[in-house]
Amino acid sequence: MRHDIADPADLLAVVSAIGHPVEEAFDPQQFLEEFSRRLEGLIPHDGAMIAYLDDEGRTSTVFAEHRRQGPYLHEGRYTTAFDPGGRYLHDEWGLAPVFAGDALMVPDVESDSGVARMPAARARLLRVGIRALIAVPLTSGGRIIGAFLVGSARPATLTADHLEAARRVADLIGPFIENIVAFRREQRRRSRLESLVGFMSVLATSLNVKDTFDRLAGAVRPILDFDTMGATLIDSGGRDIEYLGHVTDKADLDIPPRVSADDYSFSTTLQSGRTVLIRDAALELDPHRPGDRRVIANGARSALLVPLWLGERVGGALFFDKQRPHWYDASDVELARMIAAHVALAVQHQRLAEEQERTATAERRAQGLRRRLDSLREELGERFRFDQIVGGSAALREALDAAAKVAPTETTVLITGESGTGKELVALAVHHASQRAHGPYLAVNCAALPEPLLESELFGHERGAFTGADRQKPGRFERAGGGTLFLDEIGELSPAMQAKLLRVLQEHEFERVGGTTTLRADVRVIAATNRDLEQAVEAGTFRADLYYRLNVFTVKLPPLRERGDDVRLLAERFGREMAASIGKETVEFTADALAALSAHPWRGNIRELRNAVERALIVCDGELITAKDLSLAAPASSPAATDPAAAPSASSPPDLSRTLADWERQQILGALEKAEGKKARAARYLGLTRSQLYTRLKRHGIDA
Repeated sequence: MRHDIADPADLLAVVSAIGHPVEEAFDPQQFLEEFSRRLEGLIPHDGAMIAYLDDEGRTSTVFAEHRRQGPYLHEGRYTTAFDPGGRYLHDEWGLAPVFAGDALMVPDVESDSGVARMPAARARLLRVGIRALIAVPLTSGGRIIGAFLVGSARPATLTADHLEAARRVADLIGPFIENIVAFRREQRRRSRLESLVGFMSVLATSLNVKDTFDRLAGAVRPILDFDTMGATLIDSGGRDIEYLGHVTDKADLDIPPRVSADDYSFSTTLQSGRTVLIRDAALELDPHRPGDRRVIANGARSALLVPLWLGERVGGALFFDKQRPHWYDASDVELARMIAAHVALAVQHQRLAEEQERTATAERRAQGLRRRLDSLREELGERFRFDQIVGGSAALREALDAAAKVAPTETTVLITGESGTGKELVALAVHHASQRAHGPYLAVNCAALPEPLLESELFGHERGAFTGADRQKPGRFERAGGGTLFLDEIGELSPAMQAKLLRVLQEHEFERVGGTTTLRADVRVIAATNRDLEQAVEAGTFRADLYYRLNVFTVKLPPLRERGDDVRLLAERFGREMAASIGKETVEFTADALAALSAHPWRGNIRELRNAVERALIVCDGELITAKDLSLAAPASSPAATDPAAAPSASSPPDLSRTLADWERQQILGALEKAEGKKARAARYLGLTRSQLYTRLKRHGIDA
């Protein structure tokens, strides 16, 4: 049944009737088919089409088309499908004048000179049987939103009256068409945003964005198509770009791992927080820039780049590209920004997790170091305890008992004794038995450095204080803060250095060399000397006031020649300690070797004894050291023989006419008595391990 309605008012009624259920299922094709039949009485035609301008007039799509017979021209490229592949360039169909406001009438497509200049469009029209054509602007609210076209299979059938009628029809349906597109666009917008829920669930599967990027791209593609999707991070200086991850359909994509931001013409725009929409890279990018040139070479024509906001700054970008121009438009920007916001949040979560892991790792390492430090301190405390110092002679024990009493205090200690008597070993024991045991222990040999260097070593220096002082250096008084500073060979200080040391001991203050800032000295000073400081004071080479500051508490260490059986204990200890280093499991001393050790004056004290044992270990055959191996020169006269004060004590070795076994048995019994029967303590007095002591107890039949 044919419906011929010539009155535009009736056409309006048709439009209203068809378009009333706009929120329900609306088929643009069905609409135009019905409208075209009713339009026949006003404009005779065989086909009609409504073109709609997209992307601010840069492209156009077909809202609907109707053909009475024959194929459709634009199957699948309709406006409300919102398929970027259905977009035509502004003048691709020769409709640019119509979109600009002019009407177009072609009496005969086959012979029209204007159509002839568009061979592709002419061929399409003739293929579907269109010979005559009218095209007029489609308007809404005074704006051109597209074009309305009618065509006839017969040439020269459309007239100026038909053109005017087409204008009135276009003005009539324009607002309706715009409302339909706006409604469908909003529906699509909401649908796409709702689809992001699945996208967000992908991000939640891992804290590492790189690990999830393939799945991430798979979730995005249905709602925002691409040939390549990627994410970049930019350093805090905005100079270097690093690729976080990408997914591409291209076989030979060139994406270097790190590039300069200056390589791209759009970097400044992105870093300012604005989205970059590239509709046609071949026309819009700068081929002189290496980054832009790379984008073009990779085949991208349309691209969308969105800033990744990491906190208060742009820390990267999310990008999409297609090998077709005008693929992305303004309607994609909001969605891309939403996706970028979630990716940025995921990157921040990843960084936070990495920072937490680094913090946890650092804390675990710190805890391990603290445990190791505590273990080392405990080990050092055990190693440098007073009862670990080898020897049981009365003279040594008296000195050690005095040192143990002063150790817990803050009192300055002066340790005297000949060179090699173990003054620093006692100083270490005092430190580890003090309240400063957890603080640093630093030692300085005052005789080993010239005065200028010694001053810098003790007090530090400022940058430029002297030639070569290219940086500030803290001195030992600073670095030993909270701990102990051991000053060996204190008697060798120059008068100038004595005065500066006196100020530190009296005022607990000092300045770095070349500095003016007064610093506090929170250290305990332990000094040592092999000189007679009282004689030095009388001779005027050592300040009396400094001597009295140092001599608050004196520990006098006896020379080795006055320590009787300690010589044997020390020799055996050194032998055990050094045997392994030269490939021997154990070592013993013969009776003549022990006699030689006891008779030697040991002017070099413990240091000389250690060197003698080391030398004997090297030259001895097997694991037995003889007097010959020791190579000790016979003393011309021994201080022990001429000095009544150095007469053998009760703990001196027995007469050599007695057997070595009897002498050893006597020593063990004496140590057990002194240790009140405690085998571990007796073993320490003898310089033996507990197992070695148990072996000797069994050998001598001693029931302890």
